[in-house]
Amino acid sequence: MFGPKSDDAKRAAAHGAYQSTARNFAEVPTMSIEEAQRRLGDGDIVMVDVRAPAEQEVSMIEGAVTAEHFEKQIDDYSGKTVVAYCTVGHRSGIFARRLIQNGWEAYNLEGAILGWVHDGGALSNGDGPTKRVHVYSRRMQFLPEGYEAIW
Repeated sequence: MFGPKSDDAKRAAAHGAYQSTARNFAEVPTMSIEEAQRRLGDGDIVMVDVRAPAEQEVSMIEGAVTAEHFEKQIDDYSGKTVVAYCTVGHRSGIFARRLIQNGWEAYNLEGAILGWVHDGGALSNGDGPTKRVHVYSRRMQFLPEGYEAIW
């Protein structure tokens, strides 16, 4: 296995990867995982997974929609706050920036999907809950114990 071994080191690496890419999107606000979890339960946000379909097939944040679905049904989300995510925050930063430029209230999920699982966030796939995560590349195996990395 590549990278850090302990869950604490993996969490730090996941958040470090997010912070490194977030510097490229200084104008895009971030939403903490804790706030996103609370607000997702309240129903006033829409989580948008901007990863590739092959990544989404492995798992998505429970309750999230794909970017493709969001864009096709955009009028259904009028008035909602958008929280975009990907593996480490780069693709979601681009997506959130574009939405902000078009008048949306949009955020990048702090820590991205890797941080989400470290903070106990639920994932699902077409069959129900899962502990599998597409981590984009072999170098991004920053998942906590009990999760399976797919790339």
